[in-house]
Amino acid sequence: MTPLRILSIATLFPDAARPNFGLFVEKSLRALTAQPGIALTIVAPVGLPPFPLSLHPRYRALRDLPLHEDWNGLTVHRPRFTLLPKVGSRFNPAKIARAVLRAARDQSFDVVDAQFFYPDGPAAMRVAAALDLPFSIKARGADISHFGHAPATAPQLIAAADKAAGLLAVSDAMRRDMAAIGIDPARIAVHYTGVDSARFAPGDRAAARAALGMDDAPVILAVGALIPRKGQALVIDALPMLPGIHYWLAGTGEEEARYRALAQRLGVADRVHFRGPVANADLPELYRAADVVVMPSTSEGLANAWVEALACGTPIVISDAGGAAELVTSPVAGRVVARTPAAIAEAVTAILAAPPTPQDVAATLAGRFDWDRNGRELADHLRRCAQK
Repeated sequence: MTPLRILSIATLFPDAARPNFGLFVEKSLRALTAQPGIALTIVAPVGLPPFPLSLHPRYRALRDLPLHEDWNGLTVHRPRFTLLPKVGSRFNPAKIARAVLRAARDQSFDVVDAQFFYPDGPAAMRVAAALDLPFSIKARGADISHFGHAPATAPQLIAAADKAAGLLAVSDAMRRDMAAIGIDPARIAVHYTGVDSARFAPGDRAAARAALGMDDAPVILAVGALIPRKGQALVIDALPMLPGIHYWLAGTGEEEARYRALAQRLGVADRVHFRGPVANADLPELYRAADVVVMPSTSEGLANAWVEALACGTPIVISDAGGAAELVTSPVAGRVVARTPAAIAEAVTAILAAPPTPQDVAATLAGRFDWDRNGRELADHLRRCAQK
């Protein structure tokens, strides 16, 4: 079999400074390379602001990243491009494309793959045009809900969608969101994420709780960035209606100080636990320890945390965002609720009153989320795009 030579552009991809950044992209591309006849080169461009902003401590670790490396067995190039924080998003695709072309010079490819719709998609369009290749783009969530509606970026996103040889979406709901902004749904294939079922699986909840220092009080959990879109403030608002229940937050973000102040104001600070960033290796134990995962986001594609929680046997309470209805197919899996504290409290109370077994919760996934399937489908899709 002649190898399919793929150039994958991934602005979301882990590195030594951000080991959890875009981990789901790494897993998907790793599953892709496990398929027969695949030759993959990954370009994960690193944005740095112009001097002297580039000297800020926030960017020090990024400056030190190697320009190319073997990342856990994957060939990864990390060319730099000039980033204008908060105001320069419309310029990023062109800058990323130039960086990718520098990194990929003197190499031959059959197809260009963009792992995020913006800025990766319009960047892939430019790279593919320069190399006279077909290209594919995948939509994951905020790339459509934000960049697909923002006047500064939407025209480039739509133009890239129109010219792509193939399009992917993480859920059927994301496919509908793409159609709503003018992308032909007939050209979009649903490509579900995977989950490592050997790691994310039901286990001993009591042992997990003991290892994490939890007592016997019920625990609800959020995993993700502390940002307004994730809705953690709504859960804190619900805690006065959930007496005795503790709320654990795994992640960091711009809203942490505000959330701490809110918990103090509501008199629930002793029941709100900020755990900071949690390594992916430690997430299964955290999911198993929780009674319910509660994540009322305003928008999602199909959150990996939802899938991981269910795989570990923990029911979820989530808002009607993205592929929520594709995951919560029965009360055993959890509830899809309105984004109000009262609705969140009611759903959590109902689940705690009659908790399903972890095995029954995990069974609701019904084998739909598998990394081997994810890699196989991606390989087949890119072969179709390359007509090979």
